[in-house]
Amino acid sequence: MNEKTRYWVEISDYDLETAEAMLRSKRYLYVGFMCHQTIEKIFKANFSAKKSETAPYSHSLSYLAKQGGFYDSFTERQKDFIDQIEPLNIEARYPSHKERLLKSLTEEKCSEILQMTKELQQWIKEKL
Repeated sequence: MNEKTRYWVEISDYDLETAEAMLRSKRYLYVGFMCHQTIEKIFKANFSAKKSETAPYSHSLSYLAKQGGFYDSFTERQKDFIDQIEPLNIEARYPSHKERLLKSLTEEKCSEILQMTKELQQWIKEKL
């Protein structure tokens, strides 16, 4: 594994640990945000492993997956999942979205998002 790939994997793991801590502390808004960050960074790890260029400066999960050449390998469930967590990156940052988002992020929903994040992250790691 090259240095850039290792860097992205390590911060993806760190973000996943942070998402778990946010779930334990019932900070549900940030569970979703950190799950998005986990996936974004593992996608960038995959990109770095496969190409000799810098990972794209983008937060769009579908774009990163397409640029990394693995979007077409996703199951429908995986595609649905990245569509679900895609807006959590933006909506968690802006006050006008936070109130609406908080109402939709229950402990059960966040546990489900976290589980899917772990599965997708592991799926990508197996490809590295």
